[in-house]
Amino acid sequence: MKSVKIRLGGVPEHFNLPIHLAIENGLFESRGVDLSWTTFKGGTGQMTKALRDGEVDACILLTEGIIKDIIAGNPSKIISGYINTPLIWGVHTGAKNGLQHLSDIYTKQYAISRFGSGSHLMAIVDATVHQKKIETEQFTIIKNLEGALESLQALNSDVFYWEKYTTKPYVDNGLLKRLGEFITPWPCFMIAATEKILQAAPEAITRMLRTIHDATDSFMQSEDNISLVSKRYEQKMEDVERWYHATEWAIHGWVSDKMLQSVVYNLQVADIVEADAVIPELVWKRN
Repeated sequence: MKSVKIRLGGVPEHFNLPIHLAIENGLFESRGVDLSWTTFKGGTGQMTKALRDGEVDACILLTEGIIKDIIAGNPSKIISGYINTPLIWGVHTGAKNGLQHLSDIYTKQYAISRFGSGSHLMAIVDATVHQKKIETEQFTIIKNLEGALESLQALNSDVFYWEKYTTKPYVDNGLLKRLGEFITPWPCFMIAATEKILQAAPEAITRMLRTIHDATDSFMQSEDNISLVSKRYEQKMEDVERWYHATEWAIHGWVSDKMLQSVVYNLQVADIVEADAVIPELVWKRN
């Protein structure tokens, strides 16, 4: 079997460990896929740009972020779910900030990795749920988690949404204060690929997905992975244990049409997607 090169990207977070283990164990190679991994510290907004620019062939990104960007013209398609459970966003402020209550955040300055990122979209969705509106000038671009820590500590921004277990070490050591949580009202991560690679190498993409699904299935079957995540990502065992038992990975490529409709609806209600926008085909239709 001739090996096909596929460039896959994702965030440097514990959700993607099953894929790293599959790479290390040669599972993609055994199925004729030469998989290379690119880490994107800037999150979904950085990855949608990389897909548009042809820097990668596929990415694992936030559901709402890739849907928004496909509607905005990104020449990519969702090819599978990845995490079926919602993302729990921690709502944070800096340790020196006097902000104490969630109800007071909506007039404050928000740190976001970039426009179109999860930290941006979730702040808007959360505000909309509470019948509040955040103005564009309330957002400060900080690029990544490190940038957020600097901005919040310097009091250049006040509020920051990020996955709660990733930020937990910074809450524990006193760099961040967690004001509360916001749970994404849909499955949090999808796998998307460019139309170019889908047309050029559909069989290789299918083999890549089968390998990912086998890897995630295996990952969920062994609680030994709790200690592995704890060591690799320097998180407390009890935190990883809670996260592991609250997270379900996809083991097949089916994506719910109703879920997609719900995401689009919420993005429209939050004025992230125009109400009269033409919604293109979002999911790859295999021949």
